[in-house]
Amino acid sequence: MAVITGAASGIGLAAARRFAGMGLKVCLADVEEERLQAAAMALAGDAPEGAASVRAVPTDVSRLEDVRKLKDAALEAFGEIAVLMNNAAIGDGGRPWERYDRWRRLIEVNLWGVINGIQVFTQTMIDQGSPCAIINTGSKQGITTPPGDAAYNVTKAGVKVLTEQLAHELRNIAGCRVTAHLLVPGFTFTGLTARSEEKPAAAWMPDEVVDFLLQRLADGDFYVICPDNAVTRDVDNRRMQWAIDDIIKNRPALSRWHPDYKDAFEAFMRSPRP
Repeated sequence: MAVITGAASGIGLAAARRFAGMGLKVCLADVEEERLQAAAMALAGDAPEGAASVRAVPTDVSRLEDVRKLKDAALEAFGEIAVLMNNAAIGDGGRPWERYDRWRRLIEVNLWGVINGIQVFTQTMIDQGSPCAIINTGSKQGITTPPGDAAYNVTKAGVKVLTEQLAHELRNIAGCRVTAHLLVPGFTFTGLTARSEEKPAAAWMPDEVVDFLLQRLADGDFYVICPDNAVTRDVDNRRMQWAIDDIIKNRPALSRWHPDYKDAFEAFMRSPRP
């Protein structure tokens, strides 16, 4: 069984379709109940076993009790959990000194939602003794932390660190067969990023992200850094390297966007690959 939060649309729904197509039963969770039920009905029409293999559980991941109810409902319906995908997230946060209430809500959903999922499901998955995976959806904004939405960046940076710690702890438990993975999508046309009904040429579709995820999971990768139609892995690598070099070289914070470093950054991006 696969349990997926934020499953009413976007990457979560695309993942549900892929897992169902692989023969897994799926438990969909989302706070938007009407869209969740519609997604479950559509998925049931495509799943090999139909509605019997799909459950929809309205869930606010920021509420620990909701996540506990999600686990209970999933286990009651289908038993053993093969995949937990902590995918639910919201955007539109704010600068460091703005929109206090929005800051709190983003942290509650994007970070505490993942914490709650890990707290509630992990020990049960360990105790199963079977191969299974916890996939947490992060963001490139949690790695290179561009200016513009500090609240969102903070939450996704937290998801990155949390998932790294989870992977370390799991691999140091004797006999543990649970692995952890950090999914880092590129520009993806989803409800979180869409600004129009027409997909931008640079964006991937959610199905492409999930296909890439499954390929990387098969290879055993922890970091699943997705490209898109405009940004290659080499570009991502250079941006991440520049970001960490801000610390190593004692440059100003976010020097990539600092006018004094504009030319140096552009030269770095053009330089021959080491």
